[in-house]
Amino acid sequence: MNNFLIILLDGVGVGELPDAKNYGDVGSNTLGNIAKKLNGISLPNLQKLGLGNIININGVPKADLPLASFGKMIEKSQGKDSISGHWEISGLELDFDFPYYPKGFPKNIIDKFLEINGFNGVLGNKAASGTEIIMELGDEHIKTGFPIVYTSADSVFQIAAHEEIIPLKKLYEICERSRNDIFIKDDKIGRIIARPFIGTSGNYYRTTNRKDYAVSPPNETILDLLKKNNIETIAIGKINDLFNNRGITQPIKSKSNEEGIEKIIYSIKHNKNSFIFANLVDFDVYYGHRNDSIGFAKALKDFDINLPQILNLLDETDILIITADHGNDPTTPSTDHSREFIPLLSYQKGKVGIDLGVRKTFSDIGKSTAQFFGVPNNLKGTSFL
Repeated sequence: MNNFLIILLDGVGVGELPDAKNYGDVGSNTLGNIAKKLNGISLPNLQKLGLGNIININGVPKADLPLASFGKMIEKSQGKDSISGHWEISGLELDFDFPYYPKGFPKNIIDKFLEINGFNGVLGNKAASGTEIIMELGDEHIKTGFPIVYTSADSVFQIAAHEEIIPLKKLYEICERSRNDIFIKDDKIGRIIARPFIGTSGNYYRTTNRKDYAVSPPNETILDLLKKNNIETIAIGKINDLFNNRGITQPIKSKSNEEGIEKIIYSIKHNKNSFIFANLVDFDVYYGHRNDSIGFAKALKDFDINLPQILNLLDETDILIITADHGNDPTTPSTDHSREFIPLLSYQKGKVGIDLGVRKTFSDIGKSTAQFFGVPNNLKGTSFL
């Protein structure tokens, strides 16, 4: 069917990068530490592909004859954000970093936010856990109607609002105005994120209606190149948001790993000569950011159980890449992303897996995609095909 498929397990890193100390992430190893903490994890289908050949994982031994080629990849771009990770995978390395606001947003940004959106005040304006800040400020939000504004270790401006106080349509409009009118030039933050929640006092919880408003990539990515060459580009999950709609012919929303896997299976069955790029976000959103090792492990097991359905749909002309975009180690005190290597599994039916080593950039995936489709390009990286 000649499809090139990337399944990105959001936040599933495989060990601290050499510069992890610059990010406060010494000791981070999302996959390895989860397995160690739980005295082992069983992932038999990923084990057969060669996951245990990448690093030592308690419960996932090395495969003598791995079905996939295996390795791990260094992030060349600065940061540890979803945007920089996804963009680098697409062949674009950043020579700059996005602005961060660990002490909250300055007065000029907040004043502009209030002016263009017609509010008399905001709540929060600090770095915080998204689940904790709605519990802390949810009652005041309902009382005042003021949006909850917060950030994290990433370059993000997050706006939390109860869906009955600020309806979704209005929240999305607020985010879009903020993206277009505030965060420009020197303040060009990576993402504005709508964070809707529902519930009552003491029992607030976020919904799946999150929406990201990312800055556009500064140069061409593999998505742009493929679309320009009339190759279908299918984006499943939050891929479309992270690339600001660019280079994508079929944007497909999904609100969970389960739904994402269903959309992957459907896309394989109904497309040929296509690039399918899927993000499975539950690992990061529900477990990494909440330091839930047990939940993280269960999500990995669920993916492993579903993996044969995907593999059985592929033929000798297809390539499947399983990777990540950064780490999000739930065993460390931090609830933020971690600066880690990402795993690389490259599967092609009927081919014996080999050791691809330590890749110098995530961009090797984008470069390999371009080679697969025979598309002329100036992308960063080196193909491993």
